This record gives sequence, C-alpha cells and structure tokens, in this order.
Amino acid sequence: MSHSLPRSLRRARPALLALALACAVPAALADGAFSRPDTDYQGRISLKSQLVTPGSTAELAGEGFKPGQRVTLLRGTTVLNPQAWVADGEGRFSASVALPQDAAPGRHPLLVRVDSPDAAAVFTLKVSPDLPLQGASGFAVRDAHVVRGLYQSGYSAASNALFVTSAVGRPPVTQSELVKLDPRTLKVQARATPAPAPAPPAAAGQPPRDGGVYAVYGVGVDDANGNVWVTNTRQDSIAVYRQSDLSLVKQFPVGTVSHARDVLVDAQRGKAFVSATGGNHIAVFDAATLQPAADIEIASSLRGGQFTPMSLALDAEAGKLYTVSISSPEAAVIDVASGKVEKVIPLSNAESASGVAWDAGAKRLLVASQGSDNLLIVDPASGRIEHDVAVGAAPLNIAVDPVSGLAYVSSRASGNLAVVDRSGTLVANLDGGTFPNHVHADGKGSVFAVNKSQGENDPRGDRVTRIEKRAR
Repeated sequence: MSHSLPRSLRRARPALLALALACAVPAALADGAFSRPDTDYQGRISLKSQLVTPGSTAELAGEGFKPGQRVTLLRGTTVLNPQAWVADGEGRFSASVALPQDAAPGRHPLLVRVDSPDAAAVFTLKVSPDLPLQGASGFAVRDAHVVRGLYQSGYSAASNALFVTSAVGRPPVTQSELVKLDPRTLKVQARATPAPAPAPPAAAGQPPRDGGVYAVYGVGVDDANGNVWVTNTRQDSIAVYRQSDLSLVKQFPVGTVSHARDVLVDAQRGKAFVSATGGNHIAVFDAATLQPAADIEIASSLRGGQFTPMSLALDAEAGKLYTVSISSPEAAVIDVASGKVEKVIPLSNAESASGVAWDAGAKRLLVASQGSDNLLIVDPASGRIEHDVAVGAAPLNIAVDPVSGLAYVSSRASGNLAVVDRSGTLVANLDGGTFPNHVHADGKGSVFAVNKSQGENDPRGDRVTRIEKRAR
C-alpha cells in the first residue's frame, strides 16, 4: 500500500526545502571576527603561588603581553575570570583564580584567550592533592639542627655514621660543608669545608669574579674503600673524601660531569655512578683508582624525547642500576657489569620525575615525580605500573626501609613525608618541616630525612630527622 502527502503539503514542498537549505547554511560571521591577529605574541602566564590545592586561590602573573591586551582564562567552556584582565603599560598584570573545593588534583590545561590584538595559548595549572597529616604516633622521630643548606644524606654501615651535605645560596657559593654525624644522637663527629673553586672568566669590562668553593650536594658512601663521594653540581664536578676524618682524597676538575646531581657507589663491583643532569648519561668511575670509565648514554624511547637522568638506585643482588628522567616520562634499567642500558620503561603519569628507589623485598621500582605529585610502583620486568599514589606536592626523593617494607617520600612544596606500603596505601603522612629535600634508609629500620629552610632563622628548616617505625 502506498502513501502520498496531502495536496496542500505537496504544493508547499518547494518552500519547505528552501527553508531547510537556508537553515543548513552557516550564518554569516559578524564583521571583525577575523581581525588581524597578534603576529608576535609573547604573552606568558606564570604561577606565583608555591602550592595550589582544591579550594585554594591560585595567584598568577602575566607578562610579555601588549599594553591593553585583554586576557580571559577558560577551563573547558567555563570562564574563570568574567572580567577580563588587562595588561598594563609594561604588558603585565597580576590576577587570582579561586578554585572550587571539588577541583580534581592534576595538571589542568587552561585556554588563554587574548583580545586586542587576538591570540590564544594554553597555560597548565597544577592542582596538588591536599593530604592531611596522620599516623605520627606510629613512628619514633628524633631531629636536630646541624648546619644551614642541607641537601642530602648517606649512611655508612662500616663507619656507623651519617654523612650530610650542605650548600647555602646561589653561585658563587661560599658556604658549604660535608658533615659526619652519629646516626643515633645526630651529633657532629667531623666536618669539612670544600676547597676553593676556580673563578669563572669575567665578562669583558667586568671585574674579576669570585669562584666560591666546590660546594657539595649529592652524597654516596663507599664502604669498600672507606670513602665518601660528593657532587659539586655548580662546578660540573665531583670529589672524594675519607670517611674517617673527612680529609680530601681527590677533587676532580671543573667540567668532569655536566651538572653532577646524584652519586651512588656499587661497592661490590667497585664502581661509582654519577647522574649527569646536564646531559643524557651517567658518568662511571673506578671506585678504587678513582679513574673515569666509559659513560653510559641513555637514549629516550620516545620520539623526539631527551632522557635526563636524576636520582639513582641500585639492585645490588642483581647488579642493576636504575634512574629516571626529568625531561621525559621514563625510567632506565642498566646492567652494571656491562655498563649497557637493558631497557627504557615508559611511565604514564610521571611528569618531571626525579626520585627513584629499589624495593628489594618486593622486586619493584619506585618513582616520584614533581610535576604529577605522585609515587609510581612499577614492575620493571613487565613495565606495568601497579600503583599510582598521590603523596603530596612536588615529591623529590624516595627511600625504602627494607625492615618494614615502607617507602618514604619527601614532598618539597607541601612539606610532608608520605609513608606508603607495598599495596600502594598511604599508611602515614608525617610533617617534613620546611621544604623536605631528601630521604635515605640505613637498611636497618631507620630513615633519615633532611630539609631546607626559609631563611637563616627558620625553626622548622635545616633539620636532620631520624624516623623509625614503632613495633606494634
């Protein structure tokens, strides 16, 4: 059976079709919608707040804009500033954005919409987790103020001593010490001031420059040879001191290791490893003769990526060295005997990774990332991320206590020490003082934390803290 339209509608079909076609044609854009864009856009937005958490206010600064440009910020389709910010005569503005309490932690892409002349860009706003302190009663804690500018610590079982490095200020650094402590009392047993460093050449027409000292930053102990290795990051160098009295064994020349950061000694195999954060390699030295060996270059597995090594960790039993990259979301596995990179593991949600640790009991690799505020627990055999744990803002370093199996993570921006078990559960969140910088386990149940300070008279800064899990 067939059906046909009534005669009145059949007559109206041409008019209806014309109306439908008219509706399908986009409306003409208003005049000026495609005005001349900003062909030399230099605007930048930066975050002035040290820490942004859900419910807080993000303080922003704009610069490089053209005077009078109007700036609107959007998250998705939501306008964050109904009243546009206007750049002053110097192309600057100050502004703030109040975040809702339900803002999800993470890196949020915000659209920067600019008018007069027009431009657009993306500004990434990191919202960090707001984790309350908890669980302190389960830990015995002792701390002491030792010296200003604390950076790292390393424990020697042979000397039963804790070695800490310190450096104050920016180049030329004139105040720096390597200090030997009693690990129980945290009393100073010996201290050494680094040797003067050569002055960099002065610019034409400028007075001579001060070279400061070979300030010490990273530290690693060598119990087989009775030495302490340190990195002189500002001079792209390293040095070796005697554990017993902190006498200088060897100061390497300027330029030995580009931006030397961490140093780790494999006493069993007689090698010292130094991460060259100014490059893409790990420098290697003979721990007995102190002579350099071949560098271990690490190529990124990502297209166009650059692997920049940071912290170092050792699986002494298997002879594997681990490091992470701050410039690409990756970790590297290195065979110590051959000095070859076995694999590079891609890491999702690892933004600006810096800390790494090896959990020998669980055979797992732990990675802390400043940009993503998290701890990853990784199976290095498969590359699978088993746990992704929020630990605080800008976590820097990790230490695993083999006695309890707990991982301690120092988060610089939020001032906490997160304690995480092997199942990825945050079992405690301890007060880390001002700017927690480094954590180190002695392998016998104690973890040592060091932190920085906000000025010379900060009562919560420049502390060495020993932490031990209380028995139940």
